[in-house]
Amino acid sequence: MVTSFTVQKRQDEKTVVLKSLFALFLAAITFGPLLYGADRKPNVLLLMSDDLNTSLSGFGHPQCKTPHLDELAERGVCFENMHCQYPVCGASRASLMTGLYPYTNGMLGNRGDLRNNIPDVVTLSQLFRNNGYHVGRVSKIFHMRIPFEILAGTADHDDPLSWDETVNVRALEQHAPGLRTEWSPKDKGSQTFTGVEASTGDLEHADGMAADAAIAFLNRNRNRPFFLGCGFVRPHVPLVAPSAYFELYDRDAMIAPTVPDGDLDDVPRVIREYKANSRYGVTPELHRGLLEAYYASVSYMDSQVGRVLEALDELGLRENTIVVFSSDHGYLLGHHNKFQKQHLFEEATRVPFILSVPWLTDVHGQATEHITELIDVYPTLAELAGLSPPANLHGHSLTALLRNPATNTWTKNVAFTISRRGGESIRTHEWRYTHWGFGSKGQELFDRKNDPGEFTNLANNPEYTAQRDRLRKLLDLRRREAGYDPERYK
Repeated sequence: MVTSFTVQKRQDEKTVVLKSLFALFLAAITFGPLLYGADRKPNVLLLMSDDLNTSLSGFGHPQCKTPHLDELAERGVCFENMHCQYPVCGASRASLMTGLYPYTNGMLGNRGDLRNNIPDVVTLSQLFRNNGYHVGRVSKIFHMRIPFEILAGTADHDDPLSWDETVNVRALEQHAPGLRTEWSPKDKGSQTFTGVEASTGDLEHADGMAADAAIAFLNRNRNRPFFLGCGFVRPHVPLVAPSAYFELYDRDAMIAPTVPDGDLDDVPRVIREYKANSRYGVTPELHRGLLEAYYASVSYMDSQVGRVLEALDELGLRENTIVVFSSDHGYLLGHHNKFQKQHLFEEATRVPFILSVPWLTDVHGQATEHITELIDVYPTLAELAGLSPPANLHGHSLTALLRNPATNTWTKNVAFTISRRGGESIRTHEWRYTHWGFGSKGQELFDRKNDPGEFTNLANNPEYTAQRDRLRKLLDLRRREAGYDPERYK
């Protein structure tokens, strides 16, 4: 006879079983590597590109070819709305490696010394080093002056406490043999768009050398937990790649960004002419060549990423290695008739970001549009590896998005990015608000829902005063949370 007590008992037992299974599921998500053995910690492979915007075929770019990064995305999650904290190499990389906004770590450009600013900082790789990992760096992770330090084989801005071993590559850069073209002939500075269709092969250039060094590191350390940061310098100028990568593209078919007439007439004067085409002298014909050289450099970098990932597979390391791919910041390629970095338009703040956690197979191949920041990388990797990060980190772990890229539990809805000349910007899902001179040199307000190209500045339109003032208050709040000290920075 089945009594109500029996039914209730079975329901209670079923509830206990379901709760237990759910607990195991959560544990597997967070501590998946433990399934391979109690002593097996997850490895971390951090791959960084330099000056790369979202020109990846896996991020929807119609022309640039990146098959190896596309394959990585199929084995991980794409973060479609990832933003840097300062669109220049040194400051952005310091934020990623400390989990701190630039106002707190003191790195407000390519100059400065992180360890001098905050002597007791525990960097991302240093946390793993302190917890029994063998930690290595290949080429550019912290700031390096490109091309000068590739030519010299140095890394003057590195942080020695962050690594057990390091490799600096040395290559010819713009002096490599091949067809050299100046795609921005008016600019005579160190960051001019020099392109080289090199007559030499992949391994004679910086990123091929970096891939070789990374593969050697993997071979040496396959039997112990490791954290490897491998930096690729392309597509940072000079745009050097073997000629085979240029052959992937039809120069005449390159599509330049569309820019409305008078696009910059409504932005603050302090930033209007900064790195505008008047400095570079890029004609429509030269622009097509510049884009071809940039995309060829991206494809060359992508191929070297593929070599490192192939080595992971061949060594049987992929199933227990978390792979992160990111750029340090975005990059303008004629957007708004401007070039390069340190702007606060979408193309400069947004970065391509892929995170592959091998045991989270249910979300592989998916993408998230939630707003995230590069400062979120540090707490994420610490949680995935079961490590305790410093308590003062500004970022938030992305693990909720790795479990469910569409989750409604992710509460971050603002990205905060700063730049030169007192430039500060916040990006919400529907708006971007930017000001210069900490508010004294002009403002920008863009309705990203109706103006995703950020072409029409609404900051001085009376109809949007309330929206502008609301976002200004939100920016002020984020500045304080980021550690801004007016006596130090204003």
